[in-house]
Amino acid sequence: MKRIALIAVAALFVVSCGKKQERSIGGTIAIDGSSTVYPITEAMAEEYMKQNRRVRVTVGTSGSGGGFQKFATGETDISDASRPIKETEIEKARQNGIEFIELPVAFDGLSVVVNPENDWVESLTVEDLGKMWKPEAQGKITKWSQVRSKWPDRELNLYGPGVSSGTFDYFTEAVVGREGASRGDYTASEDDNVLVQGVSGDVNALGFFGFAYYYENSDRLKVVPIDDGNPDNGVGPIAPTFETIGNGTYQPLSRPLFIYISLESAKRQEVQDFVHFFLNNAPELVKEVGYIPLGETTYQHAIDRFDERVTGSVFSGGSQVGVDINELLQTR
Repeated sequence: MKRIALIAVAALFVVSCGKKQERSIGGTIAIDGSSTVYPITEAMAEEYMKQNRRVRVTVGTSGSGGGFQKFATGETDISDASRPIKETEIEKARQNGIEFIELPVAFDGLSVVVNPENDWVESLTVEDLGKMWKPEAQGKITKWSQVRSKWPDRELNLYGPGVSSGTFDYFTEAVVGREGASRGDYTASEDDNVLVQGVSGDVNALGFFGFAYYYENSDRLKVVPIDDGNPDNGVGPIAPTFETIGNGTYQPLSRPLFIYISLESAKRQEVQDFVHFFLNNAPELVKEVGYIPLGETTYQHAIDRFDERVTGSVFSGGSQVGVDINELLQTR
């Protein structure tokens, strides 16, 4: 009996040690990058740390470009991005011995907004947006009447993300046709809340940023439906909603959002645990913060990609308009 009791105690000790080991995950996970992806990652970090109090997850907002600069020098474990990594950023990471795993986490629809007191703009075409934002417009297209003659002869005050932003990169690619091509005489900020405040306080303003920031401030902003001129995406102007972004009819301003994980960091237990938590909880938390979840199959592809440590990007470098992210993941 005594021997049986000792065996039972030993077995209980092993089990309890195993549980203690599972609970003993600790460390710090450093994340930086896109202000668009920030609400998702911040929500994930908060929920994760409630369950894993010995892990500290820090989340910064340097913009996609700023985040990749830190990531490429090993300053961060994970980089948030609202556009795919560029070839120049891949090369910088390679020079520093940084390999990465690219994972899509949500869909977003860049939202074009005006002040609620703006009573003349009901919709815009991609051509209208190009007329406002192309580099040649700087110092020349300064009034609403210069975009459409029937609009009032009022100042056109533009607000948008700064040049380190992935949202800036994607918008210029989709609207102007070349990533980074934009007029420079607009109010720029890497903090989307600053842009929200600017447009909501200026009747002559027009700005753009991620859907979550419009969704959260819809009582202070007026979203503008966009007509891309392609009947395959629906007829006429289409506004960004959970449905139109999710089904791809809101074009050309719908896009996937990403996290990039350092391959070296992925060796650490706390990073592995956090990434799995992120992908498994994305369907619920992504929508809670105002973005559109990917499909179940796409999240499974992302989990497989991480577990198999598939490195590199499925993109050709930088922003790509109208991509099928699930199809790209399957070609890994």
